[in-house]
Amino acid sequence: MTTTPLDTTDATQTSDLAPIPMAFEVTTLPVADVDRAKAFYQRLGWRLDIDFEPAPGVRGVQFTPPGSPASIQFGERTNAMQPGSLEGLFLVVDDIEATRAALIDRGVEVGEIWHLEVGKGPVPGLDPERRSYASRATFADPDGNRWVLQEITERLPGRV
Repeated sequence: MTTTPLDTTDATQTSDLAPIPMAFEVTTLPVADVDRAKAFYQRLGWRLDIDFEPAPGVRGVQFTPPGSPASIQFGERTNAMQPGSLEGLFLVVDDIEATRAALIDRGVEVGEIWHLEVGKGPVPGLDPERRSYASRATFADPDGNRWVLQEITERLPGRV
């Protein structure tokens, strides 16, 4: 079997187009029970930014993970998505073992750690070399929205 080496050449190339200043700041999660979701994200230790009613019968809640520039929002009558339908929401961590253990201590069901191996795909356990971007674990909120913990200790060139 042959493997394809990881090529970061494209990651460092810039476009000829002038950049348009913008930043990804918030994503909306579909939930069935706002209070249950609020309790879950509080248990994670995320900062509650706001819980308000902008219009009669409409409620919005926003949380921000510690150290993150991006937040999540959910509420009542805020979107038409099916509760629990989001997957692949990445949370970057410095130490996946410590983060996983801390989440389990808070009552979160976190899957076993696994890593991506080029040419093989997902393999159980930590990346043997503890390479950035390789080791992962998953968990879901009470509605089934799926989060991926990803250990990153060294960023690709050009990444913050």
